[in-house]
Amino acid sequence: MTRLTETAAGTYSSRTPSSRNLFERAKGVEPAGVSYRLRFFEPYPFFVKVSKGAQLIDIDGNVYTDYWGAHMAMILGHAHPNVLDAIKMQAEKGWHSGLEHELEVTHAERIIKHVPSAEMVRYASSGSEANFFAVRLARTYRKKPKIAVFEGCWHGPYDPLHFAVKPPFDMPQCGGITRASQEDTVLVPFNDLGGFLERVKHEELACVILEPVMGAAGMIQADKEFLRGLREYCDRTGTLLIFDEVVTGFRLGLSGAQGYFDVTPDLSVLGKIIGGGLPIGAICGRRDVMEHMDHRKHKGSDYAYHGGTFAANAISLAAGLASIEVLENSPVYEHIDRLGRKAREELTIVFEKNGFPAQVLGVGSLFAIHMTDKRPIKDARSYNLGSPEQSKKMFDHLLNSAILMLTPEMLHGAISYAHTEDDIEHLTSTIDEYIRNHKSTSQ
Repeated sequence: MTRLTETAAGTYSSRTPSSRNLFERAKGVEPAGVSYRLRFFEPYPFFVKVSKGAQLIDIDGNVYTDYWGAHMAMILGHAHPNVLDAIKMQAEKGWHSGLEHELEVTHAERIIKHVPSAEMVRYASSGSEANFFAVRLARTYRKKPKIAVFEGCWHGPYDPLHFAVKPPFDMPQCGGITRASQEDTVLVPFNDLGGFLERVKHEELACVILEPVMGAAGMIQADKEFLRGLREYCDRTGTLLIFDEVVTGFRLGLSGAQGYFDVTPDLSVLGKIIGGGLPIGAICGRRDVMEHMDHRKHKGSDYAYHGGTFAANAISLAAGLASIEVLENSPVYEHIDRLGRKAREELTIVFEKNGFPAQVLGVGSLFAIHMTDKRPIKDARSYNLGSPEQSKKMFDHLLNSAILMLTPEMLHGAISYAHTEDDIEHLTSTIDEYIRNHKSTSQ
């Protein structure tokens, strides 16, 4: 198996003929030849054969250093031995019974132990699904239909939430979404408490939902005072504060973003890491709110329906529990946060010394490259000032240097326990090389 950087000549296409052929087959059976648009890039995506540690190996034998991490879910790296053992052990017992089992109780107890907002837990099959159930729960509890959603936050494709994710914010994000499905969604500005309060001053809301660190928008952090202001507003009005921690949950420490920012929401939505890289989602929060999912205590409009064939899947919970145990007992956060700081600091130096209009945002082990100058990036409107074409060119250079960062229009990085100092140095030197080549060809 040959690293792309070791091949002296040829292009991406010449290195990946098997992926090209398989993509032609895929186009006949899958729209765009992919299962998710985020996995597509020009001229075609490579097809993975093996994922191990911090590396991906495609069907042509090319090896890539992976900074995408299965949509940021693989905090320990791919196929961590503890997680793999847990999956194998559970598979031998059965992978899904459709009934209750001990793992869901043990896993929920572990979430409650670590997540400040969690007093009770219910499971779903994805973070998107969990967000849907969380909003329904908030509306049931509050007896109010309206919800506040922030510009640039991504909460999945549920119609009332699939709103103003990317500019232009006044246009539908895709087809098939009716005006009626979003008439109770109130759009509010991120990191602007005054603007938020002005926008909602005449509204009675069921909930305010946001990502404490916006993922799709390029790892833009919420200001702590902004979050505290939202908490005060919700306390004053009785509105529920929901943190979507599908990305940040167990990524920014065992207590997630709510522990990192020291602001506790009423409900939290989790996913990704809590399933060890297998499909999962969870809603957790205050007992008095969560109990509206209890069909024994509540009926009719007081009852928030929740369910799903694969809710609390045994293998997902076994993998998640094994992952959490590693996070509890190994210096994972010390390692990944150190590498995250190294990546952000060294990339910033590279951009500044070359006079290249880019900046790096992120926190902990997360980072994103914004192709724009030093203007502050505080929200989704300011990140849109960047150059997606420049980002795509850098993506191409990285890909041909055996490095994967997604998406091409906005490069995201999620560092795992399997990454090394050498990986970060390779990343920064490769981007430095791209910038020097770009400068020489543009002169």
